[in-house]
Amino acid sequence: MAKAKGIFITGTDTGVGKTIAAAALARLLKTSGINVGVMKPVTSGCRVSADKLISDDAELLAWGAGISEVTSDIAPYLLREPLAPSEAALRDGTRIDFTTIIDAFNRLEQQHDFVIVEGAGGLMVPLAGGLLVADLITHLNLPALVVTRPNLGTINHTLLTTFAAKQMGINVAGIIINNFPADPDDAESYAPHMLGSLASAPILGVFPKIEATDLHLVVEQLAEAIAAHPLTRFLKEELGIDS
Repeated sequence: MAKAKGIFITGTDTGVGKTIAAAALARLLKTSGINVGVMKPVTSGCRVSADKLISDDAELLAWGAGISEVTSDIAPYLLREPLAPSEAALRDGTRIDFTTIIDAFNRLEQQHDFVIVEGAGGLMVPLAGGLLVADLITHLNLPALVVTRPNLGTINHTLLTTFAAKQMGINVAGIIINNFPADPDDAESYAPHMLGSLASAPILGVFPKIEATDLHLVVEQLAEAIAAHPLTRFLKEELGIDS
């Protein structure tokens, strides 16, 4: 049973693997017997199929959680252009309304023990007007889990993200270092230690890089890998999850 209502997964940048990490976490919780829900509030760059916009990110999250249908609550805003959400919404003639997202989250919260919400890009990505992803996290009143990369530059990006989050009153539950290679270079080797020493949030996972092209297989293998990792116990404890 979950003690916390959910977690908001954000990244230090676009392309750090938030969706894979979030889907693997959803699968981990699902296989642990937790009724987990997922949400992708805003997706820009959606795929078009049969005249419908499809969020591949939301589809993968739902698959990880064992959910068969991506509803409008799971993916409230589907945007065509692969741009910053505020601009993509403008080009689609849409305005992203936080009330719509919050109402959808509240319905998901009633249906599940725990809800994983995946943001778009990083904290400072604009969603509507002067409102950022960080503002959405604050409105949802969720702790943040920061997904970062292991390679050169990650220390600066990660510390900036956690510092900004703290300044904006966001509780950072921890950091996930994603796509950690089996044979790390020098910069990758010391990144976990440096981040653990300098960041104002704990390292809750070092997720290995999975060498597969099928994303479902990547999520499945990653979930299995992190389930066997000693850090996963601390990850669940920090998220307030019993299993």
